[in-house]
Amino acid sequence: MLNKQPQLNIGIYLYENAEVLDFSGPFEVFTTANRLNQTAQQFKVFLIAENDSSVLARGGFCVTPHYNIDSHPPLELLIVAGGVHAVEMQKSRIIEWLQQQAITVPILASVCTGAFLLAQAGVLNGYKATTHWSDIRQFTQMFSTIPIIENVSWVDNQKVITSAGISAGIDMSLHLLSKLSSQQLALATAKQMEFRWNNNGLTNKNQDNSHASD
Repeated sequence: MLNKQPQLNIGIYLYENAEVLDFSGPFEVFTTANRLNQTAQQFKVFLIAENDSSVLARGGFCVTPHYNIDSHPPLELLIVAGGVHAVEMQKSRIIEWLQQQAITVPILASVCTGAFLLAQAGVLNGYKATTHWSDIRQFTQMFSTIPIIENVSWVDNQKVITSAGISAGIDMSLHLLSKLSSQQLALATAKQMEFRWNNNGLTNKNQDNSHASD
């Protein structure tokens, strides 16, 4: 658990053709937690994109980010959305930004195929991971040294956490909420959202995360 601060900054990175629930699900978890926990620690949740322009996510869902990768405040948690990720993997500016965030941000997380971006940046080197079930074969072909865990909602390596596909990002976000605040708040948030929390992740409690950004 992070040190208790009055406010924790949570950034969610999205891009063209990002999966809508990959970023809106985690956003809903932490903003709902704020409503339930108004007298205690709050989460400042915001969307980050490469620049300030509106982003067309999957299905033509138009989103205006709160910050770009050069303007956002320091983060305590960065969540990378999945979606049509191939173009993002080729952007050296984005990969370098993720590498820098891995040095300074206490926890990095990905939803669905966002794991490809973390892997491309070297953030997953030495860690286990998961991603959308339909992308596991491609992931193992591209990143053969990163063990993929199947049939779990999330894999927690302490500093680096990845989730399975789409709605599993909500499962992971509730798990993150339990780490950043409490299990009680996570359960209350799931109940408020009327969401059946699939809390079947893998936690590597003894994982050495000192090389996460190598």
